[in-house]
Amino acid sequence: MPHFVEDLQQEAQCAVAAMQSAALAARHIHARAELMRHMLTTARKVATKPKAEAVETVVREWMDAWNLGRSEWPHIAREMEAFTEAFHDYANDPSDAHDTALRQSCEALDAALAREGTSISEQMAFRSQCAHRWWELVVPVPADLPGAKPRPSVPALAEGASFWEAGCADFCR
Repeated sequence: MPHFVEDLQQEAQCAVAAMQSAALAARHIHARAELMRHMLTTARKVATKPKAEAVETVVREWMDAWNLGRSEWPHIAREMEAFTEAFHDYANDPSDAHDTALRQSCEALDAALAREGTSISEQMAFRSQCAHRWWELVVPVPADLPGAKPRPSVPALAEGASFWEAGCADFCR
């Protein structure tokens, strides 16, 4: 029969593993949700403009926010254009058909990003000017992230450690 200290240690290990899994899932989902919220807000701001002009405005804004040059990432820009067109259509007519197109264009954008070894949630967390600091507590920004630019809106974490790897003293001040 395990003794009290061994039981507690095992219980703690299981709880930490569950917390890590939940934090990673929450980060992924929240980052995606934040992009969708930003995209809809931006699409609504330009909804009355001609579609081509509105799409160009939003694509430029997001490619800049993600620090991705269109000339270096034309395949991502094409998917971002389709994604933005779907948001423009949805902003002007939030129908089931436009929602379906939006979901499909989101999958296509994420597939294009996956071919580059990234995802919508990684772009939001690691590159976006709209990142939330807690995302970096869950998964630190890689030190060797290609094309990364400083993001003054997101303070850097000391030592690049996730919150479950760092002691409370590192971030509970």
